[in-house]
Amino acid sequence: MSIDLSVFPCRSCGQTRLTPVLSLGDTPLANALLTQAQLAEPEGTYPLDLVFCPDCCLVQITETVPPETLFGNYFYFSSFSDTMLRHAETLVGQLVERRHLGPDSLCVEIASNDGYLLQYYHQRDIPVLGIEPAANIAKVAQEERGIRTRCEFFTRELAETLVAEGLHADVIHANNVMAHVADLNGFMAGIGQLLKHAGLAVIEAPYVRDMIEHVEFDTIYHEHLCYFSLTAVDHLVRRHGLQLVDVERLAIHGGSLRFVIGKADAVTDGRHQVSPAVAQLLAEEAQLGLTHLPYYRNFAKHVEQLRTGLLDVLRELKAEGRSIAAYGASAKGSTLLNYFGIGAETLDFVVDRSTVKQGHYTPGTHLLIESPDQLMAVRPDYVLLLTWNFAEEIMAQQAAYREQGGRFIMPLSQPHVV
Repeated sequence: MSIDLSVFPCRSCGQTRLTPVLSLGDTPLANALLTQAQLAEPEGTYPLDLVFCPDCCLVQITETVPPETLFGNYFYFSSFSDTMLRHAETLVGQLVERRHLGPDSLCVEIASNDGYLLQYYHQRDIPVLGIEPAANIAKVAQEERGIRTRCEFFTRELAETLVAEGLHADVIHANNVMAHVADLNGFMAGIGQLLKHAGLAVIEAPYVRDMIEHVEFDTIYHEHLCYFSLTAVDHLVRRHGLQLVDVERLAIHGGSLRFVIGKADAVTDGRHQVSPAVAQLLAEEAQLGLTHLPYYRNFAKHVEQLRTGLLDVLRELKAEGRSIAAYGASAKGSTLLNYFGIGAETLDFVVDRSTVKQGHYTPGTHLLIESPDQLMAVRPDYVLLLTWNFAEEIMAQQAAYREQGGRFIMPLSQPHVV
């Protein structure tokens, strides 16, 4: 652990009684892909240490890389995933029907990326506003999809500006962004300000329970500052006059929570009915121990067991003379490759569907990122599936490669070949 925890305040409640869970050492930024010219330059690394707050139950990392460094020019475009598009379209359809949204409504998305979600409101002539700090991605949303987008980080101050401009949201989306936020209290206060009295915020975030129980340690990287249980969310939202009104567990991204929050006084006056699912999951977390350190204590040991198992599989295949590539120049993949020490000695190249990433090199490991077409052109014997959270989609796309005898290596839970 590379920081004095006696002075490091919890990102949610501010207490300084944090306890270590796992250290992944110093690693490069997971989405900082390199050009060929940059390979000869020094590459920055940052501590990646996971801790637990016993006061509000938030799991978090201790390093805060400036968001401008992480997100100023970003390589992740949500629309390259068919799974993400279907997921977004289904959610929008449900909300339009349940909330009776129409031309007089306003739907806002925080970290709206390339308009992958807001486009489905826009197609129904429902007014939208995207808030996206990455200029290259915001430009795509505006110019290619016609999504009104503010190229800024969402903060309490931005929410105040939007309200002063007369904007109030019926629905606020925040998919896979809350984990990226250093100022959680400012973020949540901003949501409370921007919401209409009867408005709802629909938020998705990776579920810390799935991360721990399935040893999904590759979810940990510098962009992900926090790892949420519903208990930790409950502590956070109540601090800002908000209340959980619904929750469900999702399979996406290896296990996520979708929680819905509204203004507490809108619950009091009957505008929102609180689903029994909220109390049920809070009770379940308490029973399983997510609210106490022992639940997290063996995580580091399980990560080391996973490391040993995967490296054994890869060594055996290389000893047999097998060729191995990897699929997915993802942030998850960066964490796994760098912590496990897997590089060019094992992998010949990496493929990724994103044309934005192709031609670049992976952080730390410096593997060339190529088109998935290379799998059929080169036909490596095995492919290490780094984007395992989209396994079903990728397997379908690579049916021809598999029919020709190609095999995929699944790296997590129990490493195995399919």
